[in-house]
Amino acid sequence: MTTKLDYTKAWTSAERYRPYGHYSEAYVAALETAVAASPYTNTYHIQPKSGLLNDPNGFSYFNHHYHLFYQVFPYGPVHGLKSWGLMTSTDLVHWIDQGIQLLPDTVYDSHGAYSGSALALSDDELFIFYTGNTRGADFSRAAFQNGAIYHPDGSLKKLDSPLLTTPQGFTQHFRDPMIFDYQEKKYAVIGAQTDQQEGAIMLAHATNDQLTSWAYDGQLHFTDANMGYMIECPNLVFLDQKAVLLFCPQGLEQTICDYQNIFPNMYVIADDLDVASTSLTNASPLHNLDDGFEVYATQAFNAPDGRALAISWLGLPDLDVPSQADGWQGILSLVKELTLKNGQLYQYPVAETLTLRQAQEKVILSAKTPVPVQSNSFELEVELTKDNELYLFANSDNTSHVSIKIELKNGKIELNRTNLPIKWSETYGLTRSTTCSTTANTVKLNLFVDRSSLEIFINEGEKVMSSRIFTASDQTFLFAKHELSATIWALKK
Repeated sequence: MTTKLDYTKAWTSAERYRPYGHYSEAYVAALETAVAASPYTNTYHIQPKSGLLNDPNGFSYFNHHYHLFYQVFPYGPVHGLKSWGLMTSTDLVHWIDQGIQLLPDTVYDSHGAYSGSALALSDDELFIFYTGNTRGADFSRAAFQNGAIYHPDGSLKKLDSPLLTTPQGFTQHFRDPMIFDYQEKKYAVIGAQTDQQEGAIMLAHATNDQLTSWAYDGQLHFTDANMGYMIECPNLVFLDQKAVLLFCPQGLEQTICDYQNIFPNMYVIADDLDVASTSLTNASPLHNLDDGFEVYATQAFNAPDGRALAISWLGLPDLDVPSQADGWQGILSLVKELTLKNGQLYQYPVAETLTLRQAQEKVILSAKTPVPVQSNSFELEVELTKDNELYLFANSDNTSHVSIKIELKNGKIELNRTNLPIKWSETYGLTRSTTCSTTANTVKLNLFVDRSSLEIFINEGEKVMSSRIFTASDQTFLFAKHELSATIWALKK
């Protein structure tokens, strides 16, 4: 087999679902070499060694380590035959790659180990709840909600039969079980599509302590609005005795909640979960979780230390990105802590992220004097007391850049990708905007740049704008329309 590979070709269904053992060592080596050489490879974000990475899965704490699984198709930058890779960490920042752990190798997951969750049962057993995707001879879909047990030695044992099958009234677009503790019982929310092709979430509960038997409670009610044609990746976490539902509706009318991406990642805050009525009590209106260009499939859980932790896929379904030409696509966000302030959800990188900081430098940003950033892997902190515009990922004369425009009077912040040399996903526009509070006429921004990504945290998590950024050079510069002092930290790999 030639090692000169065309990753941008039109992948057929047969190629996407080819068994893993059919790929040669030469093919895999060439693919990994191409990814390693890619100018878009990130330094402190999780990304695939090869192929496609998308949804974070099984985010949990087990055996004194955080466990973060993720969906991956390791043989090409497309949505193919999915398995679960695994990263482990003691601090949510420095991650160790444990390789692929959950393979699509049974009759109940023959065409992909789709998204799911995990929960520690003991020091020796991590319960995994995931969707098995299968296809019939006519390529018709059947979904199964499967279980597996993962052990500290890295061994994994799948349960012999599915824990749940698709109930009446729903199509086989039924996936992404998210397990959680509530009132000393184990529950799960599952994304779904009704027979009327409307998005929905089902609630289920375990009927034994071993989690080998499950039953449905019913459809979870949290809004009277039509939720499009499908809901993916629901999560339910609890903050300050409030229930926070994260979810990804597809086909949602923008009159219900305004958004600009192909699909949004959203949340509601409720007073509580009422299991008896399968509803969220006094649920808020829908809110966008992130106002940037690319974020989806956020997974969150209540950690043993009392924090609610979340991580997102910095990508979107059905969209191509420039890194596909190098044999890969998809990264995960920084790990964020979720908190509630004044009835609003805040997201901010966990405190452990500070350990990435290296040399601190005070800089003056201006329109005329470029501030060079050699590694293009840094954190930038600014406090603005008047209108301004920042330019990141810029070339030396600032003709190519990403701009961030801040208007203090109305608290508007606009992110603009128009002036980048590499264009993609233009169908959904080249700008994104959000609004924030301007306490004491000040807006604080913490911007995390990592070669081909940008995460903007506004007022320490009041709003977030996450995006992929692709430029032609690793040597970039910083500018500002009006002179502005800033702090910059190089961030270690």
